[in-house]
Order: sequence, then structure tokens, then C-alpha cells
Amino acid sequence: MNSPKILRIDSSSSTASSASRHVCDLIVAHLAPSHLVVRDVASQPLPVVDVDWVTGRMKPPADRSEVEAAALSLSDSLVAEVLDADVLVIGVPIYNFGISAALKAWIDLIVRPGLTFQFTATGVQPLVHGKRVILAVASASTAIGGETDFATRYLRTILGFIGMTEVEVVAADLLAFDRAGVLARAESRVATLRH
Repeated sequence: MNSPKILRIDSSSSTASSASRHVCDLIVAHLAPSHLVVRDVASQPLPVVDVDWVTGRMKPPADRSEVEAAALSLSDSLVAEVLDADVLVIGVPIYNFGISAALKAWIDLIVRPGLTFQFTATGVQPLVHGKRVILAVASASTAIGGETDFATRYLRTILGFIGMTEVEVVAADLLAFDRAGVLARAESRVATLRH
């Protein structure tokens, strides 16, 4: 894919010292996007879903109250960003074996019945197709893909649930033990990503 449209999601509470942000920088530079949208859900936190969002999402737009429509408006914009992108580059710091609350809030807002998946007589049907996802997963002491890595497993599951099954991982794990070596290996991995 030449010059893709990239949606970048940063979710690390750290900034200059963040390994996931650093790896995202490398990935974006490597892919050389024609268009880049950056959504920093850590420094600009998203709201958690509330009762108006939950009730409104199950109604046709014309049947929503003004309050329900307002509750869903940001979610609508976030879904539109996903649907417009060719590639999603997601920075994933592992906190306590899972993803950050900031990233979970983004996921809760984009997993939408009728927009990113739908219920059918035979089960759930994903509605997001043709997207490539690259996860920049960073951890201090959790081995990516290991028994206690609930973050990567969860993301593969929830993204696949809405149809994004082409998920690649660039690991920057076990940073507490060899930060320089880990980041060098992550940089080498980025260099192997197809354009």
C-alpha cells in the first residue's frame, strides 16, 4: 500500500519517555502516510460511556433525544476516523497486564452496533473491513504474547469483533531489563513492515 491514510492512537500517560509513542513515531515515519490523523486519548481523555450513550446507541438516529444525540456525537466522529483510515497505528502501553483506561474509553466509543458491527439472525456481523492495524505494544516487565499479556490478546479480540483482523504487533517489551536493546529490536522490526 503506497502512502496510506493513517489514524494514530496514542494512549500512554508518559510523553517524552514513552516507548509506545516512540515506536509509533517510527512506524508512521516508515509508512510515510499521505494523510495522518493523531488522536491522543491520554493527554486529551475521552469520556466514558454513560446511560444516554448506552440507550441512544440502540435507537435509530431519528428516535434519539437531543441528550442522547449529543452523547453519541463524539463517538460518531471517532468511528468516522476509523472508517476513513487505511491503517491504524495504536500505541499500547501495558498497565497492570492490560490496556490503559484511556485506550479502553476509545474502544468503548468505537464499538457501535449499526456502525462497526451489527446483530443478525445468525450472530454478530463485523462491519469494518480492509483495515490494517499495527500495535506498538510497550511494557516494563510483561512479555508480549506471554501468559500475563492480556492487552494484546484483548485488542486482537475486540478489533476482530468489528472486522479488523489484520493486526500486526511491534513489541517493545521487558523494557525494565534492557531498554536500549528492546528499543533497538523494535526499530529493526519496524524496518521490516511492508509499505
